[in-house]
Amino acid sequence: MELTLGIPALLFPAISLTMLAYNARYLAIAALIRQLHQKYQETASPSVGLQVQKLRKRLTIIKNMQATAIVSFLLAVITMALIYADLIFWASLIFSISLFALMISLVLSLIEVQLSTKALEIQLKDMEK
Repeated sequence: MELTLGIPALLFPAISLTMLAYNARYLAIAALIRQLHQKYQETASPSVGLQVQKLRKRLTIIKNMQATAIVSFLLAVITMALIYADLIFWASLIFSISLFALMISLVLSLIEVQLSTKALEIQLKDMEK
């Protein structure tokens, strides 16, 4: 298969939409942390403390998701420049790394969703008492 300018360009909308989704997750978690911080100051509840621990971990994962998505985007742009310069071997290599970075970002997203579910389980257990 021949690597053309159109192939890495296909990643642009996918990565952009992915980054928007990651940013929405970040903003939602930031708002939740602010709420939980206030609640923890008022009650010092252990379940709130557990939720905060999970949220801290999730924020780190989201930061890494965003970073790898940005690296993927940047490498796709570099790939296009290399294709334009007719350096096909390097373009193919950089594009492969770009796809790998995008896969890492998506795996991190899956991990973050799993942590999100665990945090909700903590909240549900607390409500059942």
